[in-house]
Amino acid sequence: MENVTIARLLDETADLLEIDAADPFRIRSYRRAAEAVEQQTTQLATLVDEPKQLLAIAGIGKSMASNIVDLVKSGSMPLREELLAKYRSTMLELLKLPGMGPKTVALIWSALGVADIDSLETAAKEGKLNDLPRFGQKQVDKILKGIEDFRKNTGRYRIDDATATAERIAALIREFPGIDTVTPAGSLRRGRETVGDLDLLVTGPACEPDCVAAVVDHVAALPLIANLIAKGQNKVSFNMRNGLQVDVRMLPKSSYGAALQYFTGSKMHNVALRQRAIKMGYTLSEYALARMDDSSIVASATEQEIYNALGLDYIPPELRENNGEIEAAQAHTLPRLIELADIRGDVHSHTIASDGRQTIREMAEGALAKGYKFLAITDHTKNLAMTNGLDDARALEHIAAIREVDRELEGRIRVFAGIEVDILGDGALDLEDSTLAQMDVVIGSVHTLFNQPYEEMTARILRAVENPYLRILGHPTGRKVMAREAYTFDLERVLRRCAELGVMVEHNAGMPRLDLSDRNLRLAKELGCRISVNTDAHAVSDFEQMPFGITQLRRAWLTPADVINTYSPEEFLAALRPRP
Repeated sequence: MENVTIARLLDETADLLEIDAADPFRIRSYRRAAEAVEQQTTQLATLVDEPKQLLAIAGIGKSMASNIVDLVKSGSMPLREELLAKYRSTMLELLKLPGMGPKTVALIWSALGVADIDSLETAAKEGKLNDLPRFGQKQVDKILKGIEDFRKNTGRYRIDDATATAERIAALIREFPGIDTVTPAGSLRRGRETVGDLDLLVTGPACEPDCVAAVVDHVAALPLIANLIAKGQNKVSFNMRNGLQVDVRMLPKSSYGAALQYFTGSKMHNVALRQRAIKMGYTLSEYALARMDDSSIVASATEQEIYNALGLDYIPPELRENNGEIEAAQAHTLPRLIELADIRGDVHSHTIASDGRQTIREMAEGALAKGYKFLAITDHTKNLAMTNGLDDARALEHIAAIREVDRELEGRIRVFAGIEVDILGDGALDLEDSTLAQMDVVIGSVHTLFNQPYEEMTARILRAVENPYLRILGHPTGRKVMAREAYTFDLERVLRRCAELGVMVEHNAGMPRLDLSDRNLRLAKELGCRISVNTDAHAVSDFEQMPFGITQLRRAWLTPADVINTYSPEEFLAALRPRP
């Protein structure tokens, strides 16, 4: 059982406890445990026979460790089974509707036996809700509208799609005079690979209380709105045509920092920060950090001053997941996270020699235009017939062509000869060693037979990394965000062997891969692996996907020193696994 599944089951148990009106402390303990499990880089299923290691995780006590053992060994746990026997799992969805808190869900269950969204909709339309306490027609209409919106918004949206949407909306908002900034908040600002909705915070002279109404009217009339949900004094909520809900808040400059911190989250980060504020005699809200005794404002205009007033260094949004960042900020040990400006090269790209859309020269000049100092051309090999992959003879010709372009560019950018060689079903590589020996960069990737059994896939990849000419393990888990699950294998064992052999592991920044994930990147660093971040570009325009990869590296706490793309061309070559 994967950590993400354990975390989901613990979180859902907390939801069921809320419906059951359980002790709030007990509910919070399950929430904290779910958050802690999700942030672990080691799969907890491997620790169930070593309970001391489970207990060493912050947020996991004896009772919760026992629950985790039960989940791993049986797929459930006694409390969850007890609650599911009393209620139904579909009731969890009801909590996601506006106006449907735990008490209301419990009420309609006991009175009408309603346990799912379809039954709730039927009961509302037949007038059965109107006879219940606190249910007038206005509340019933709100529920029906909430059901309609929920069905449009149950999906998740990839970070690249959400970013593009945010940029389009921001451009339209900025057309109004007096707008200084339009900043994404929420999970998009934290760099989560998918988001459920989009929060945008707007500030500038036009957003001050005496004139904000005009900005609200401007936002509410944006041409890309498919459905206007709500329009308030300083907030507009609407749906895009794809169902994505967007909340736009107009804020005065004086409280912008507090609002940005609050709406960025994460929830557990904010809970920990508020608890710290209370211990220091403050209250922290979306409006300000203020003193408890006289409500005087301590900080509100910028996030920097809020964190500093709480005795903390500024915490980058990507780290705000309650995963040790507050303790590190207090101890002044937060790392200097990698930035896009640190990147000096990309070593995974394709040309018209296989399935790319541009020539070697065009790709090199595109990388040069981005300010890169080096680029590796790594076309596919023959096993991928659909990509016009190279056989040994064509690969040798391709090396010569790459080296010619490298000479023509006269040192303005280094162009390295490389290949993305297929890892075959038995772990062999798709070209002869004598061909691979002539490459500067050899990336090995799995592109076929994703359904091999766990041990077989593990052995396959391990055999590949043992090949002395393999220098980078490409998109190691094969996953595609919201499109394809990772294939199953012992990732920790593979990463450990890569670290021992000096094989770099790739974070493929090309959408929709983002592979390795942020959690697996942390594991790779912990095991001593060196990381290469690449766009897997098939055209010059694909280089623009690098920021999505950098965001995931930052979420993994990686620094420039951890990532070989920050090196000079000479340092990069020297860092590669030595040839035999």
